[in-house]
Amino acid sequence: MLSSARRTLVARPAQGTESRRPEGRAPDPFPTPVPASQAAAEPAPAPAARRVPRRLPCRVPRGTARWGGLAALGCVLLLAVAASLGIGAEHIPPGRVAAGLLHPDGSRDALIVQELRLPRTLLGLAVGAALGLAGAVMQALTRNPLAEPGLLGVNGGAALAVVLVIGTFRTDEALVYVWAAFAGAAATAALVYLIGARGRGGASPARLVLAGAAVNAVCTALTAGLMLLSPRAFNGFRFWQVGSLGGRDLAVLARVLPFVVAGTVLALLLARPLNALGLGEETGRALGARPAAVRALGALAVVLLCGSATAAAGPIAFLGLAVPLIARALTGPDQRWVLPYSLLLAPVLLLGADVLGRVVAPGELETGIVTAFLGAPLFMLMVRRGRTRGL
Repeated sequence: MLSSARRTLVARPAQGTESRRPEGRAPDPFPTPVPASQAAAEPAPAPAARRVPRRLPCRVPRGTARWGGLAALGCVLLLAVAASLGIGAEHIPPGRVAAGLLHPDGSRDALIVQELRLPRTLLGLAVGAALGLAGAVMQALTRNPLAEPGLLGVNGGAALAVVLVIGTFRTDEALVYVWAAFAGAAATAALVYLIGARGRGGASPARLVLAGAAVNAVCTALTAGLMLLSPRAFNGFRFWQVGSLGGRDLAVLARVLPFVVAGTVLALLLARPLNALGLGEETGRALGARPAAVRALGALAVVLLCGSATAAAGPIAFLGLAVPLIARALTGPDQRWVLPYSLLLAPVLLLGADVLGRVVAPGELETGIVTAFLGAPLFMLMVRRGRTRGL
C-alpha cells in the first residue's frame, strides 16, 4: 500500500507543487514535494531586463576615406605640376610662366617654359604613372611586396638593346633609343614568360621571378661586355643609364604615350582578377579568375608600362618598388585602390625629385640619382616600422 502510494507520488507530483534542483545537475529521481502554500508565498522571479543596444559613434565609411585620399592626391599632383613648370635654375615669375604657356611671345622665359619645362613635366607625368602602375601589378602578380618591374628583365633587356644600337649604328638620337629600349624590354619579358611557363604548373610567381633573375643577369653581363669592347657605346650608354627627364622633347613623349595609355587601361582592368588571384589559385578559380590568363595579361601590362617608361627616361630606381608599398600602407591590399593610388602617387614623387634635382646643386642632378637618394631611406624606414603589407 505504501509502496504503491510512493510510486504514484513519484510518477505524478501533487498539483500546485514544484521541485527544486540546482542548475546543471541531473533531476532528482525522488523530488521533495513543496507545499502549495509555500510555493505561493515565494515571489515570482523578475523578468529579465531588456538590453538596449548601445549606439555606436558614427564613423566615416572606408570607401569615402579612400575617395577623399584619392582627391587629395590629385590636388597634390596639380601642385607638383605647377612646381615643375615654375621652379628651375632660371627664376621665372608665376605670371610669366602662365603667359609662356597660354600666350607664348618668343621671349627667353616663354622658350624655357615651352621648350624645356613643359615637355619635362608631361614626360614626368607619363613615366611616373607607368612606373607606379607597373610596380603595383608586378607585386600583385608575384604576391611579393618587395617585387619590382626589373624582375621580369625589362630593364636589363632595354639596356642591352640600347648598347647594341649605339655600338652598331653609332647614333645619338633619342628616338632611336626609345624604339630600341622598348623592343629589348618586350623581347626580354616575352623570353622570361616563355621560360617560366614551361613545365607542369605553368607560369607560377616563383618561376617568373627565377626566370627573370636569370635572364636579367645574362643581359647585364652582355651589356658590360659590349661596353668594354666599344668605348663609344660606353660613352653613350652611361648618360642614358642614369635616368633623367631632361633633354627629351615632345616627340619622345608622343612615341611612348600610346603604349603608356594601353598599359594603364589594361592594368586598371586587371584589378579585380588580381584581387581574386591574391587569395590563391584555387580560390581565384572558384571566384571566376583564370590564373594563366591573368598572369599573361599582367605581364603584358608591365612590359607596356615599364618598357615605355624605361625607353623614354632610362632606368629610374626605387619608384616602382616604393610607390606600391606606400599605396598599400594607405589603402590596404585591395588592388582596386592600390592601382589608382599608385597611378597618382608615382608622378608626384618623380616630379618632386626632378624639381629637387634642379635646385639642390649649382648644375643639375639627374632624376634617377635623386629618386635613389630619396627612395632608399624611405624604403628602409617603412621596412623598419613594419609598414609593408602582405598581398
